[in-house]
Amino acid sequence: MDPKRIEKKFVELYGNQPLLVRSPGRINLIGEHTDYNDGFVLPAAIDKEIVFAINFNGERKCRFFSFDLDESDCTELSKINKSQKDWANYLLGVIDQFKKNGFPVDGFDCVFGGDIPVGAGLSSSAAVECGLAFALNHIHEFGIEKMDLVKMAQKAEHEFAGVQCGIMDQFANMFGRTNHAMKLDCRSLQYEYFESRIPDYRIVLFDTQVKHSLASSEYNTRRQECEKGVQVVHRRYPDVKSLRDCSLEKLEECKDYMSDVVYRRCSYVIHENTRVEEGCIDLQHGRLDKFGEKMFQSHDGLSKDYEVSCKELDLLVQIVREKPDIIGARMMGGGFGGCTINLIKDQDVDLFIEEVRGCYKKEMKKDIKFYKVKMAKGTSLI
Repeated sequence: MDPKRIEKKFVELYGNQPLLVRSPGRINLIGEHTDYNDGFVLPAAIDKEIVFAINFNGERKCRFFSFDLDESDCTELSKINKSQKDWANYLLGVIDQFKKNGFPVDGFDCVFGGDIPVGAGLSSSAAVECGLAFALNHIHEFGIEKMDLVKMAQKAEHEFAGVQCGIMDQFANMFGRTNHAMKLDCRSLQYEYFESRIPDYRIVLFDTQVKHSLASSEYNTRRQECEKGVQVVHRRYPDVKSLRDCSLEKLEECKDYMSDVVYRRCSYVIHENTRVEEGCIDLQHGRLDKFGEKMFQSHDGLSKDYEVSCKELDLLVQIVREKPDIIGARMMGGGFGGCTINLIKDQDVDLFIEEVRGCYKKEMKKDIKFYKVKMAKGTSLI
């Protein structure tokens, strides 16, 4: 996204020069549905972003303009209420969190827009929340630590947008580093960077352009199923407080006391946590083929045991699975639509993109979009 377009619109609407902030989307290399089970994830910020232009207005109100939607919204600071415009609630929730945490926000104007595709599973919502949180912290000189901004952005999504998301999206947005993935422990919030220069390979996302209505309700159901499994194991092993604490051996011992569905959900999560930890070692030692195998295993688990895939995602992974120049692929995100993430040999990337698009259109009678992405730094000033 060209920041000058956002800056120009701000000057046109509000008549003064703004502060500019960029806030990226994210990918997750491996570690899906592990975050709310106190597990491990391996995300990275990417070079698709939302740009914010912001400045004080000397009033007791906040005015927003969505560049991409060509819509505006306004709220009085004395009372922050939810808006009828869904996009505005991600911003209002952030202001609400600042107030609740004792950081009084002054009136401001804001224009934002970017090139993160909405609904593709690249966390455009976290980019909106974290971008505004970062900008407000900077212009007010509050001095809030980045991890606290992450937690405030996550709570904004819980309380105003009504999505009980884990912390991964906001964390990846704020702590991203160029050419690095980040292994995050979702329980302790400790993290470490892994240099992820992937020589001769590109990260390509294939967007199914579908989002099935099952997504939100089934997400909550999966959380409940995992919790049921933990309750069963906890009765025999009181130290097991989440699936993070549970080994496959302990799960097997308790298998007869839970439904097959609950067992398969828990088994997937335990295996996925192991894949993240072993995958980080693969990256350290340059074993991209081994890492790619774990991506395919992750997809199989998400499709068959966790059952959050769909025919479109499964088809995309099936198309690339036997291609020697694609070393890894899997669905990414909550599921039931969105993107697959693929590691494709750089010299053949355009050829394979066209081949995959053709196969998908032949089977599904619809087009897909694709995005070539690179790992980028987290939210920052322009």
